Amino acid sequence: MSIIYILIPIAIILTSIAIYLFFWAVKTEQFDDLEKQGMSILFDEDENTTTKKSTETHSQNTAKNDTGSK
Repeated sequence: MSIIYILIPIAIILTSIAIYLFFWAVKTEQFDDLEKQGMSILFDEDENTTTKKSTETHSQNTAKNDTGSK
């Protein structure tokens, strides 16, 4: 029964620390946008640069093939 006198204060201290950390995270905007980082990997930042790069690569490959056939 004497263990209760030790466990209750420890539980109160751990609960207080958890509540403090939760409010700190909310205050520092840790939970602002949870979806942005997960979705950012799925989409390109600028689609025009990828299209431009693939067009340049295609034109370079075509130029190499044309010079080799002459």
